[in-house]
Amino acid sequence: MGEPRKSRAIRAALLSKGFIADETHHEMFWLVVDGRKSSIRTRINHGVAEYGENLLSLIARQVGLSNKELYSLVDCPMDGEKLKRLLVERGKVRP
Repeated sequence: MGEPRKSRAIRAALLSKGFIADETHHEMFWLVVDGRKSSIRTRINHGVAEYGENLLSLIARQVGLSNKELYSLVDCPMDGEKLKRLLVERGKVRP
């Protein structure tokens, strides 16, 4: 679980599970719910090939998940619908 994850795997997981990317000097990812950007967002640095536990923890906090849930999101057991359900239950996004 605590092993590093490739930036491209994180990026692909976010994009496949309801996030869109805004290109700046970093890639900003916004979760889209019912066709609108939500307040859930995170960044991925273009220059970082792998994200270790500290950076993954930061992403987890930014998107409202535990570290274990973020690993599940990146490694694919958690789909976009489950992610949105969790965030609605936690009051992070509106249903």
